[in-house]
Amino acid sequence: MSPAAPRPDDEHPGVARFRAAHHALGGTGEIVVLPAGVHTAALAAEALGCEVGAIANSLLFDAEGEPVLVLTSGAHRVDVRATAARIGRAALTRASPDFVRRHTGQVIGGVSPLGHPAPVPTWLDPWLRRHPVVWAAAGHPAAVFSTTYEELARLTGAIEVDVEPEGMA
Repeated sequence: MSPAAPRPDDEHPGVARFRAAHHALGGTGEIVVLPAGVHTAALAAEALGCEVGAIANSLLFDAEGEPVLVLTSGAHRVDVRATAARIGRAALTRASPDFVRRHTGQVIGGVSPLGHPAPVPTWLDPWLRRHPVVWAAAGHPAAVFSTTYEELARLTGAIEVDVEPEGMA
C-alpha cells in the first residue's frame, strides 16, 4: 500500500475511516468489497474462497453499559456466560444498534476491529490462528480486509479468549 493510501472517490465513509486507521497502524491486508447480498460468514467465505472459520466476526457486546468487542471465528458462536466469566465481566448481552454505532461509529454487520471513536476492550478467538489468512469487516457490511491472526492481535491489542462453552475450549 502506498504512503498516501488513495481511496476510490465513491468509497463509503466507514470504509474510508477504516482504511485510514488500518494504514496508520501499519496494516498490510487488502480491502475487498463483497457483492450485494453477502451478509453472513458463510456467504462471505464462499465469496472469498476460504473456510467459514477464517472469517473473523466482530461482535460488540454490552457489558453493563461498557462495550466489549469479541473477534471470533465464523465457525463459532460465542457462549456469552462462559466468555463473560473468562474476561472478568458479570455479563455480556447483545448490544443494540444504537450502542454499536455510539461505541464503534459503525453499523452491525460492518463493525471492524479498528477505527472506533475511542478504544474498545477487545478479545480474540484463538481458533482464528488456524488460518493463514483471516478476513474481518472493514467498516461497512460489504467490506472486509485480509490479515493474519498475529497482525489482527497486534492491530487491536486484543487478548486471546476461548469463546466456547465450559469444557469445550
